[in-house]
Amino acid sequence: MKRLQRLLYELVGWKSCTGTVGEIKFPHKLKNKLWKWDYFQNNTEQLQLIAAGKERHSLAALYRTEQSADTIVLLSHFDTVHTEEYGRFEKLAYNPEELTATYKKSSHIFPDQIQTDIKSNQYIFGRGTMDMKMGLAMHIHLLELAITEKWPVNILLLTVPDEEVNSTGMRTAVQGLVDIRDQFSLNYQLFLNSEPSFGQTAKDDNYYIYSGTIGKIMPAALFYGKGTHAGEPLKGLSSHYMAAFLNKEMELTNEFKDTSQGEKTPLPVILKTFDLETDYSVQTSHHVAALYNVFMMDRTAENIMETYERVVNKAMKDCQQAYETICQREEVNPVGTIKVLTYEKLYDYVVDKLGLEEVLAIKKKVESNINLDVREQSVYICDQLMLQCPELAPATVIFFAPPYYPAINSSDNPVADRTIRLAQNIFQKEFGIAAHQVHYFNGISDLSYVNYDEHDTGWKIYQSNTPTWGTVYSIPFEQMQQLNAPVINIGPYGKDPHRLTERLHVKSAFEYTPYVLRRVIESFFK
Repeated sequence: MKRLQRLLYELVGWKSCTGTVGEIKFPHKLKNKLWKWDYFQNNTEQLQLIAAGKERHSLAALYRTEQSADTIVLLSHFDTVHTEEYGRFEKLAYNPEELTATYKKSSHIFPDQIQTDIKSNQYIFGRGTMDMKMGLAMHIHLLELAITEKWPVNILLLTVPDEEVNSTGMRTAVQGLVDIRDQFSLNYQLFLNSEPSFGQTAKDDNYYIYSGTIGKIMPAALFYGKGTHAGEPLKGLSSHYMAAFLNKEMELTNEFKDTSQGEKTPLPVILKTFDLETDYSVQTSHHVAALYNVFMMDRTAENIMETYERVVNKAMKDCQQAYETICQREEVNPVGTIKVLTYEKLYDYVVDKLGLEEVLAIKKKVESNINLDVREQSVYICDQLMLQCPELAPATVIFFAPPYYPAINSSDNPVADRTIRLAQNIFQKEFGIAAHQVHYFNGISDLSYVNYDEHDTGWKIYQSNTPTWGTVYSIPFEQMQQLNAPVINIGPYGKDPHRLTERLHVKSAFEYTPYVLRRVIESFFK
């Protein structure tokens, strides 16, 4: 236990916030640590860095046995969210021992439940303790056991950057998984993630094992109206007015409700709105945008687009009717009828008008702007294309903005089912813990990219309606379809990820879960 605890403290101490130098350095530090093991000095090709862009890398470490091709892949991410919310405690965020001790001295500033956890001595506080460097620490521990005890099953540890923002690490590592499989003639049997067990509600203290991961997709809209002086508002059509109708329809709608195996998705919300005007004037804005968060289980991107297009058409019809009623009241003529265009249709229209070379130049100029993230780039590509086509205004352009996490579920897979039943029995018999199965991990995870239904072609709709597709954003769907092993998630119990009270349950992390994971892997021994 103490050795595993020291390993966790070491990993947490390697600061690795997404998008920082620490994230770039982390896999090199870990590689250097593993490089000291005799096993990897003798098998240098089995310790690999996989490029993830922007100087970042994933790390793959393979223990290989001659007894079997069967392989368990241990998945984790090493990036963390930032620490600003820690306030005066921020300098201790990466020092679990000191932070936990400091919280004990200042426990009175926290709510009652957190005070109880602090005083119980059963929790360790700190950024990344729960999400998810404890998962990585357990995987390193299992890899070392496999080498020391010469397990008769292959163990591939894969830890990636950028899970917290765009999952670039996992998306770029998929090809690495395919290449490693082919290079060493491996047969992937299971993808085992160790994201922490999340409560289903605020006061939920149950422990969960997950046989899948929820999907997330981001429908977006550019509202392109007709600008006018604020003193003559009916000589134009405000894009804010247009946006209000769709925002009202999308926020908390049940149109995208998805249920599977007794579980249901959270309702959609607006994640971000943009006014693309760069300065203040009394001119009404003619271009604003919005991003909507939609969760999914059984639905595909194609299903989502069909529903989204129907919702948008209804919203814009309502907007048009309300607008025309005002025009009649004020005895003026409307400036036009609102069109609804998918990005694919807009793109084809502008290519016909300007030619492919000009359209690609417009896209390239936007995508080369390093001050814009991939979502903003998506919005501005649509905006710049609409700028070339004033005859289309007023119009609402609908598209997808990254990231997209496909829903993955292995509940009906016999290997996953057997493994989960085994884990539940061990938790109950050895530790008296009731481990409940959840079919979809509710925290979003990289498991979305290690399995994909080979019969599902709905992703092609996503590809054709994502402005940055193939240049600054992509998902390796075809390679994912080659990774057809089941997925499960068994991780340590903790609370409050991404908050200053993020904490890890000590016995779950250092006793229960490592033991269960070992027994689970042993069940694959031939």
